[in-house]
Amino acid sequence: MTTSPIPVAPRAVHPPTGPPPFPWIGLIALSATVFLSISSEMIPTGLLPEMSKSLGVSPSQVGLLVTVFAFTVVISSAPLTALTVRIPRHTLMVAILAVLGLSNLLTALAPTYELVVATRVLGGLAHGLFWAMVPAYSAHLVDREHIARAVSITLAGGTIALVLGVPLGTVLGQAIGWRWAFAAIAFALFLGVLAVLRWLPPVERDEATPSDATSRRDPTILAVGLLCVTVAIVMVGNYAFYTFIAPYLIDRLGVAPEFLSAVLFAYGAAGALGLVLAGTVFGRRSSAGLVIGLAATAVGVGVAAVATPVLWVSLGGIVLWGLAFGLVPPLLQTRLLHTASARIRDTASAFYTTAFNVGIGGGALIGALLLDWRGLSALPVATIFLVLVGLVVVLVTLRVSRRRNARHRAGE
Repeated sequence: MTTSPIPVAPRAVHPPTGPPPFPWIGLIALSATVFLSISSEMIPTGLLPEMSKSLGVSPSQVGLLVTVFAFTVVISSAPLTALTVRIPRHTLMVAILAVLGLSNLLTALAPTYELVVATRVLGGLAHGLFWAMVPAYSAHLVDREHIARAVSITLAGGTIALVLGVPLGTVLGQAIGWRWAFAAIAFALFLGVLAVLRWLPPVERDEATPSDATSRRDPTILAVGLLCVTVAIVMVGNYAFYTFIAPYLIDRLGVAPEFLSAVLFAYGAAGALGLVLAGTVFGRRSSAGLVIGLAATAVGVGVAAVATPVLWVSLGGIVLWGLAFGLVPPLLQTRLLHTASARIRDTASAFYTTAFNVGIGGGALIGALLLDWRGLSALPVATIFLVLVGLVVVLVTLRVSRRRNARHRAGE
């Protein structure tokens, strides 16, 4: 807020006429921060060969950088959310982006693998707190009926990171060195600090914290917990394969390294289309969209795995995978924000972030173990199995929920 020495009429004298305007600028600024954060997290997936060679470690060890980053988020997001609950959200967002920028700069400068791991831990601390805030922040900017739209706009930054951030980082890393890719992300994050200061409006923080929300036994906690378990299962499945997509494309499909960024771009562009569908076609049909997204993800990965002798068919499966999975995170996030009561949105988002990063880190870990044990061909099999497990959990949950609602209506 700003103050003025010139007296002005009280707001009550001129009450608002109609609903407030949709906060496009604020949500776009928030989406830009998501773009930068996801680019920071996922950039090692496109630079596995370069980082492996430069640091003198195996590709699976570079893949474990994603695990380290994600597990740091898992361990720290809920405690840091509780510790920072009294800090204004806008101020905290600025600080988080500054720390993320610093961590990427330090990664670019780190001379050894061990120091790169340490810088990723620092980034993971900031990233976990960031994702505990972002969904609730976007929900605070709009009324309930516009939550799905606001979340889709906000999460679009993550999809654009896959469309542009990771491929561009891959191109830059291949052209002039992987360290410059991290340095570029650091610079962009420092610019993001300025964008947040200028365009992201402040919001009021929720009163509940992870500890007191549990003690008050909010009636939505169990439903939120079950949703978070589903998120973890699905994300483990997806990232067991996606973390090692670069060596899979090069070694299994025979994609030339110089075309790697183009394939990643196609995957991300398909994911962007999925995100658009999540916010439009499936905005009011989130359950149907989620079921379709999970089923089509399994189909796309299956096609990519069995059609390896025919390159264009296998690449078509990867594009279908990107399109289908583009539906999944925004629809899961929307269901979370509709499921959680307003006073535990920050808390629910912290738990969701924990589950999401258990999935990312667990997927990268499982993928690394499978890569060393059974080779690249085992990765899509693990993805299909776990995504289908998640689909079964979603179907059972929806059926139980419908029965409960039917009994409730009958009781009335």
